[in-house]
Amino acid sequence: MNKKPIAVFDSGYGGLSILKEVQAMLPGYDFMYLGDNARSPYGSRSFDTVYQYTLQAVQWFLKQGCPLVILACNTASAKALRTIQQKDLPRISPQSRVLGIIRPTAEVIAKHTDTGHIGILGTTGTVESGSYPIEINKISPQIHISQLACPMWVPLVENNEHLQTGADYFVKKYLQEILRADDAIDTLLLACTHYPLMLPKLQEFCPPKVKLLAQGQIIAASLVDYLQRHPEIEERCAQNHNVSFYTTGDTNHFNNHGSLFYGRQVDAMHVAL
Repeated sequence: MNKKPIAVFDSGYGGLSILKEVQAMLPGYDFMYLGDNARSPYGSRSFDTVYQYTLQAVQWFLKQGCPLVILACNTASAKALRTIQQKDLPRISPQSRVLGIIRPTAEVIAKHTDTGHIGILGTTGTVESGSYPIEINKISPQIHISQLACPMWVPLVENNEHLQTGADYFVKKYLQEILRADDAIDTLLLACTHYPLMLPKLQEFCPPKVKLLAQGQIIAASLVDYLQRHPEIEERCAQNHNVSFYTTGDTNHFNNHGSLFYGRQVDAMHVAL
């Protein structure tokens, strides 16, 4: 059997923070990462645009032979995943699978709250989609959910200003706003792959009683479980310890910024979708 890498897609760099955690739990597997940096950010784009862009990326991965594609992007998971799974995949590659990062988070988030009140911090697109409340309510209808879009946080991270004092205003603004909405919140989900890089700054202004929850380890553990439950997919995944990086944008720019999310140097190749 000609085994191929597991694919990881994001609109830009953020998915590298997910890939880093996935590799830590699945160190032997091969991975192929694609960031659509030429068209990012996705957060403020329409449902149809995000769907079309994400489908193009999925089709590119499928042409490379990848048996499994992870949408390591909350906006793509919210706006494109279900349509791709239900409408496109059965037609273009029924033997392959595309997974997102919202459902795995929704499945476990109830374990992280004592009060049953959580806050979702995400991009405008993720929040407006309502995907997190929908998925969490299916599994844990007793959970009380508040949401807030934090549109300034992604630019702060991508300009490497997220840990500077200039970020303080927007960190305090969004934290205070969501905690005012519900003072029983004890868990804040960082529902954007950029936000974990802001953890040191967020911890400065977040009350000690409130837990900040990043998704990386949750998604990694979910993928380990998925591969164990789906040997027909797992046996098609290569295990040669290889990882390759691709971007639709400038490779030098991607390499310089990507290392911030990935924790070590990346060397990307350019691809046009």
